[in-house]
Amino acid sequence: MTASAPLPPQDAARVRADLARRALPLLDLTDLSDACTTAAVEELCEKARASGVAAVCVWPRFVADSVRGLRGSGVRVATVVNFPEGGEAVERTVAETQATLADGADEIDLVLPYRALMRGDAESARAMVEAVRAACGVRLLKVILETGELEDPDLIAQASRLSLEAGADFIKTSTGKTAVSATLPAAEIMLDAIRAHGGDWPVGLKVSGGLRRVEDAAAYLALADRMMGPDWVSPNTFRLGASALHAELVRVELPRAGEAAR
Repeated sequence: MTASAPLPPQDAARVRADLARRALPLLDLTDLSDACTTAAVEELCEKARASGVAAVCVWPRFVADSVRGLRGSGVRVATVVNFPEGGEAVERTVAETQATLADGADEIDLVLPYRALMRGDAESARAMVEAVRAACGVRLLKVILETGELEDPDLIAQASRLSLEAGADFIKTSTGKTAVSATLPAAEIMLDAIRAHGGDWPVGLKVSGGLRRVEDAAAYLALADRMMGPDWVSPNTFRLGASALHAELVRVELPRAGEAAR
């Protein structure tokens, strides 16, 4: 069996542009850098408005600024709690969640107490998710599993099931703050748990950490299409959490001068 011939340059460019157009509306445009400033968040919101991403994801202290910067755009505001340590202080995390919701956050990205799970204490992990789920009400809850730290496929599967059973709307791969972030094998395990979960409403996957190229996004989209069907991916079921990826998607999506007329 012979290998497929490479696409001609023009066709390859068109394929990458189509992938970029598909990926941009799925993006959670993120700035969780330690040096983030109000000015940086204002710039982030301008980029989000211009490119039609799903959401911005910022530190809790920047939620109110982001809400003002995105008003009327349709772009949602996500923030992080229990981040990045994934501790077990339920009351503190619930209070943090309530404060960010009061500031106008649409979505909460909660770090699962993954170390508790690793030492066999699944109930502490479950209690955190259930408490934050209750605090979120109708707002979207994404649970960050920190799959690079869990590492063991059985633990990743357990964390996925536990989070979904406790009320997560999305399960998310990583904080982006550890040595190993998103991987295709971990995403496959998580999608398998989503497929098996069922339930009365759709649940989704957020891939986050280390996504920088169009090809990175394409690999996870192909995995989701293969496992969940070609019509499953939408902003309600699939997100890409990234900062550097945004510039590459915008660059690839926009045609070079003269291309549109060809």
